[in-house]
Amino acid sequence: MSNASQKIGFIGLGIMGAPMAGHLLDAGHQLFVHTQGPMPELFVAKATVCASAAEVTKLADIVFIMVPDTPDVEKVLFGENGVAAALTKGKTVVDCSSIDPIATKGFAKKIVELGCGYVDAPVSGGEVGAKAASLTIMCGGDEGTFGRVRPLLEKMGKNVTLVGGAGDGQVCKVANQIIVALNIAAVGEALVFASKAGADPAKVRQALMGGFASSRILEVHGERMIKRTFAPGFRIALHQKDLNLAMQSARSLGVALPQTAGAAQLMNACAALGHGQDDHSALVRALEALAQHPVAPDAA
Repeated sequence: MSNASQKIGFIGLGIMGAPMAGHLLDAGHQLFVHTQGPMPELFVAKATVCASAAEVTKLADIVFIMVPDTPDVEKVLFGENGVAAALTKGKTVVDCSSIDPIATKGFAKKIVELGCGYVDAPVSGGEVGAKAASLTIMCGGDEGTFGRVRPLLEKMGKNVTLVGGAGDGQVCKVANQIIVALNIAAVGEALVFASKAGADPAKVRQALMGGFASSRILEVHGERMIKRTFAPGFRIALHQKDLNLAMQSARSLGVALPQTAGAAQLMNACAALGHGQDDHSALVRALEALAQHPVAPDAA
């Protein structure tokens, strides 16, 4: 596919969406943007700011969506002045949000019936990955549509995979969030245990990084737990949402996810303790509350 400038729409310019859209600007594409929150200065200066999702869709050939949850995507697509109202045949919608796989299949069917392409393309890697254009992007859709949007996705991520048909990208993202949550819980339990036993959790983590227990979660989030750096890269509240999706989907599939259920309850406990807007590494705070012992003292 040509690297020539394309007319791209981007709806949702939050913690993740803004840097993702910024990479498309850097690649020389013409960008049409809309967001519910404050419009970042970069896009005021270098993109065309639109009053609605429909206006974005009229002006762009490919429309990206990056919003928090399933109802938000539904509103962007099918609400008043939404994407669907302005779609014409041949345009493409790419949803990078992390939402319900079953709802996604329904959204895709409606968009395809309008003569347009649809790819669900949820991402993993957090704010750091979004800024570094190193996201993992898990896609669902037909091969032809995926082929058209892949060069754009590769401006935002390093590992871009077509998993299967519509909704399969979202299935993959839910699986990702299960693994990440359970790893955060495991690292949190290990560090609470070590600290309560009187060992230096920083040195325990250092030792574990050289063995079979080593992981990216131990490396990055283990350090956050020790240094008490819980400013959000990915918020507890969003991971709560993703684990709720996992449990809802599991129930509809007749599948038991006992460890996921435990991690979901720890996320719920963190939110109840007032940490819903902290980074998901703050899940350790629920374990610390149960143990009545912090991994390390909070910074003064």
